[in-house]
Amino acid sequence: MSNRMDEISWLEFDQKRKETDLVIIPSGAVEVYGPHLPMGSDGIAAMAISEMIAQKINAVIAPLIPIGESSALRCFPGTLTISKEVFEKVIDEIFLQLIAYGFKNFLFVTGHAGNVDAISYYSRKYQDEYGIKCGQVDWWRFTNANGADVFELSGHMAHGHASECGTSVLLYLRPDLVDMSKATKVSPSEELYTYSDFIRYIPLTDKTDNSTVGDATIGTREKGERIVKKCVDRIVDYINYEFYNKR
Repeated sequence: MSNRMDEISWLEFDQKRKETDLVIIPSGAVEVYGPHLPMGSDGIAAMAISEMIAQKINAVIAPLIPIGESSALRCFPGTLTISKEVFEKVIDEIFLQLIAYGFKNFLFVTGHAGNVDAISYYSRKYQDEYGIKCGQVDWWRFTNANGADVFELSGHMAHGHASECGTSVLLYLRPDLVDMSKATKVSPSEELYTYSDFIRYIPLTDKTDNSTVGDATIGTREKGERIVKKCVDRIVDYINYEFYNKR
């Protein structure tokens, strides 16, 4: 039986919520992701990681929230974005309904950085109000923190946007959607990374002319498999530690 709410009947869901108090909520975006990767890459990764987690530890997976606040990438055609307020409302209402269904532990697998702040706000709010526990995986930042022994490059050249890491992950998860003949290496001017201790609002078009930031040409399926498996194991360890006191 599937762990995904959108793939099971209401009777199966009713049984599953009696068997586990853990729900995983994946979210993504539809935005430019290099000339070689699908625009839904963030959501594809978030849902796939959620399913791998649920194969290792009993959990219900909520439907993917596929679109987020991606206004910073509207400079390229194809990006779809919703306002911060709309995304917050979606998170709020889904969150409250899942609480009402009896879930006590919430793991957000967040494929798009623009979704993180809203999820953090409601996680803190509802932990206080309902006595639940919440955690969040900011997926691409998570791969950066755990990928030093996987990738050839580092920083924005490995993790910038649709570069070595993103390309490798998609080659592992959905190779049918990757066109490596269009993969490129884009090295932005180092001047754009000065004052790195500040949050700067530099248009993506100042860094790249095709939405890739970094080196996509050295992405491989093998690297993708290594980072995904490493990260999934790390997430499962965290769930056992944080939610179930297995220390």
